[in-house]
Amino acid sequence: MKILATLAALSVLFLATVHVVPTEDNNTCNSGICVIEFNAKFNSSNTVPWIEELDDCSTSRVDIVSSPEMQKKHKIVVVPTIVIFNEGEEVKRFQANIMMTMEATKDDVQEAVDEALMGDF
Repeated sequence: MKILATLAALSVLFLATVHVVPTEDNNTCNSGICVIEFNAKFNSSNTVPWIEELDDCSTSRVDIVSSPEMQKKHKIVVVPTIVIFNEGEEVKRFQANIMMTMEATKDDVQEAVDEALMGDF
């Protein structure tokens, strides 16, 4: 009975809708500061809700299931992962814990964005 309940719960997770917009590799953070959240539909309950609220950067989300080439290129091994790019180069990465939840806060990521901006001066 426990196995059936577990399988049912996993099915719900796989079928859950997640707001993850695929990003074309050609347009990924080629200029300026860009923050991308890499996640997957099966982990939609752990999507970072505040990513679009960051200041002084562009943001996007990538579903690694829909864009496996992005997962491979950026070496995403855990979801969610937040990567900050400056002029197309990775400058900082925040990865989820073993429970697939992000421990980094909006302030932590904003601080890294601000540091990347200050590094340009």
